Amino acid sequence: MASPDQATPKEIKNPIHLKTRDLVFNKDTGNAFTNAKVEVVTPQASGWAMGVRYASKSHTLSLDSQVHLTLTGPEAATIEAQSGTITNEPREVVLDHPRALRHEGAVFSADRATFHLSYENHVENVLAQGNVRADANVAAATQASRKRRKTATRSPEEIHGNAEEAEFLFIPEQDVLRSATLRGKVHMEQTGTQPMLADAGRVVLNFGGNNQLQTVQALDGAHLKQTGGDLRTQASGSAQDFELTAPVIDFSVAQGHILRHANTSGAAQIIIAQQNASASPSSPQQTVVTAGRFDADFSMEDGRNHLSRVHGAPNAQIVNSSPDQPDRISTSDAVDATFHLHGLEVLTQTGHVHYTESQKRASQVQAWANSARYTPADQMLVLNENPRVEEGGMGTTADRMRINRLTGEALAEGSVKSTYSELKDQPSGALLASSSPIHVTASNMTTRSNPAGVAVYSGDVRLWQDANMIEAPTIQFDRNQRAVVAQGSARHPVKTTLVESEKANVAENGVKSVQKRTGSAPSTPITITGLKLTYMDSERKIHYQGGVVAKAAEFTASADTLDAVLLPRSQTTSNESVAAPGQLDRIIAQGSVVIQQPNRRAEGQKLVYTVAENKFVLSGGPPSIFDAEQGKITGVSLTFFRRDDRVLVEGEANNPVVTQTRVAR
Repeated sequence: MASPDQATPKEIKNPIHLKTRDLVFNKDTGNAFTNAKVEVVTPQASGWAMGVRYASKSHTLSLDSQVHLTLTGPEAATIEAQSGTITNEPREVVLDHPRALRHEGAVFSADRATFHLSYENHVENVLAQGNVRADANVAAATQASRKRRKTATRSPEEIHGNAEEAEFLFIPEQDVLRSATLRGKVHMEQTGTQPMLADAGRVVLNFGGNNQLQTVQALDGAHLKQTGGDLRTQASGSAQDFELTAPVIDFSVAQGHILRHANTSGAAQIIIAQQNASASPSSPQQTVVTAGRFDADFSMEDGRNHLSRVHGAPNAQIVNSSPDQPDRISTSDAVDATFHLHGLEVLTQTGHVHYTESQKRASQVQAWANSARYTPADQMLVLNENPRVEEGGMGTTADRMRINRLTGEALAEGSVKSTYSELKDQPSGALLASSSPIHVTASNMTTRSNPAGVAVYSGDVRLWQDANMIEAPTIQFDRNQRAVVAQGSARHPVKTTLVESEKANVAENGVKSVQKRTGSAPSTPITITGLKLTYMDSERKIHYQGGVVAKAAEFTASADTLDAVLLPRSQTTSNESVAAPGQLDRIIAQGSVVIQQPNRRAEGQKLVYTVAENKFVLSGGPPSIFDAEQGKITGVSLTFFRRDDRVLVEGEANNPVVTQTRVAR
């Protein structure tokens, strides 16, 4: 129906034609109506409705009910509606409760849709309002690609979307969709083997040739969630959920429905949650990544569209939360993550990396590096480029460091340097008793969370505090007990150097009392080596075993085992902040004891050397001493002195003293 005079206006090249029967026409008003079926034909669509009313004054054509239209051209679809209105000024078609079905199975519905037409009756835009919903089946689109891969894996089956309002823009005079804008509580989801959800306040979709979706822009609080895997992968703990949130997210799309790339604007957040059937739903394991901006790539694998790579910068932060575990937080300039089909594969941070575990300061772990790499499969964090780790007053640097976030074990490799600070003075201790830092250098270091505070160093290890040092191929150090277990070899034995205060020497000149030693007193060193050393500072006893050799200025002693008992720090210092070298109180050696002095040699099974008196007491064997001038003396017990020729010999009735003297001829 055109105008009341039935003449087609010249400016309308594509008029709307109506065909009906039982039409009632009022010649005075120009109005007309019928309750019969009306056929509608335009160059872009054809169809029918039940009943029509035409108001000539407003040029309004009302379709009463059962509107059914079939669109032709690129947008081929069938539209059904409860009723409709066609007006000339403005040139538009309004449908109530429309439902559109496209040829590939997509369904669109709303409470109302308004079609704005050009003067040639081409659709310029469509405004849908109220309960806007779109549903599409994408299985057919991917069926051919599945056949090429010769696999039975199923693709995502459907895409659903809803919003409060949607506006569709068409290329002028071509009836080809150019863009669509969804507004108000926009929600989209993709079902199937790799489900995906998206929410935003507003979404803009841009289309290319053949009305295929090319880009999507989600605005006003965008949120994308991709759930990982099927029940099998979830039960194995290998599946992960992925969520991306940002003020704005831009997506690029291939083949109309496959995500290829996404980038965010404004501060963004990614949440990666582990799906595990055995985990508590109230406390899932998850990783939260934030950055100023994210760039993400998606890929198709085994028929599934999944996230494959993410780059975040600047101000990247990662927070890892696990049930019954402290949060692990790391910051950096940038973060890069790669994903396999079922979740996160590798997480890499670069630039000013700082890692910390949120727990009490006494046991808090912190780490710094220029780059870090985390692999969820083994929960291993690898620190490179000037790494440094601090834990409970212990700081370590190395060429490379690894931290197992599952077991708490840490491994440092190459040029390891550790410093133990925040120590309290231990007046009753000895070798490691001061409040000065304890330092360790080595090739490698390993620490474990249980027992806490224990580190194992290997490769040319040196451990020292002030003037006290222990050297060995391997040293296990317990910082809480200030205890050391050092292991050596025949080629590289454990080595320590202790001292004797010169003030102890006055005893051999007749002074019966021993004066209190001070750290400022001159001292003479004694170097002791062996295959193994154990020491606990509270006991003040260094135990050596295996080929033990003690060397001093006037003697050398060897034995199977040796205990060096030290004086407490309170007797060797005058409250100085820096401790003097560990000072001997006595030595107890056992097993194949041999003492060498410039002019004599002694052998036995047990030796007690008292530093204050410079006195050796040798027993067992029976003991014997050979002097170049006096010959060989054997008894039950031999007592001799370090700096004179006196020898005190004790015997028994059944074991008398024997003296063998060389006779000159």
